[in-house]
Amino acid sequence: MLAAHADWSIDPRKRWVTLARRDAAGWRAGAPRPVGDPAALTARLLAEGHPLLFGLDLPLGLPRAYAATRPEESFPAFLRGLGETPGFFEVSAGLETVSPARPFYPARGLRGMTRAAHAAALGLEGPRALCRLCDLATAERPAGAPLFWTLGANQTGKAAISAWRDWLHPALAAGVPLRLWPFEGSVRALLAPGRAVLAETYPAEALRHLGLVLGGSKRVPEVRRAAAPALRLAMARLDVSADPALAAALDDGFGADAAGEDRFDSLLGLLCVIGVLEGARPDFVPADPWVRRWEGWVLGQSALPAGA
Repeated sequence: MLAAHADWSIDPRKRWVTLARRDAAGWRAGAPRPVGDPAALTARLLAEGHPLLFGLDLPLGLPRAYAATRPEESFPAFLRGLGETPGFFEVSAGLETVSPARPFYPARGLRGMTRAAHAAALGLEGPRALCRLCDLATAERPAGAPLFWTLGANQTGKAAISAWRDWLHPALAAGVPLRLWPFEGSVRALLAPGRAVLAETYPAEALRHLGLVLGGSKRVPEVRRAAAPALRLAMARLDVSADPALAAALDDGFGADAAGEDRFDSLLGLLCVIGVLEGARPDFVPADPWVRRWEGWVLGQSALPAGA
């Protein structure tokens, strides 16, 4: 079996993937490597003929208030049909061009812009309608950013644009054997030789699953280096061994360059993926038809937002 996790960004230089292979001796994980061409990476992994669970640090799903306006039956069907609406991915500079057919905003910072105004331009009732259930804060981690918002350090809209437009839509339209969790079934039901199951992850969630508490910002190499002993313990609990290159990366804090935090996150996400495969975390999805058909969920997350 194969497990992979990609820390995604609109900047290809900040896209890193960490891979692990399972055999009778357990999991063997390698050092993070650049994603490169995601279609070529997926093809190479599928060619090995093993089941693959591929975690992605980017949104897979649409908020229910927006999905209710769509004619498709589910998010996978929506993703397959995106080639018919090329303007969907154009980020609006101003609210005057925001519409359900062009929902991403803003292209740049503007004085007085608000998420409430963004929601209103989409015909949604308030900024909460921009969020999926899994975007909201829980007792275990802070909130994520709304899908269509494309400004700020924690925004995920631009990553979704690049992945959906340049990789996932073309792959699905071409019949590449990809399945989307949880829309098409549970992890175990979807895994099959020569097939990739794609699942959304969230590094802030993975940290909690692994029991890690960082002593500062993960952008600081010394903080990442200090986390190495706890990471090794978490790997041992999941029966994951590091190859020499990954062992060196752990000791080095994943490098001093700006992509160090991305390499760090790619390993956190991989351990989240393996945790679900090994049963250390549940393959949980809320019993909510909007979540299961349209919004999606974060792999391994079991905590619900307050009031949900």
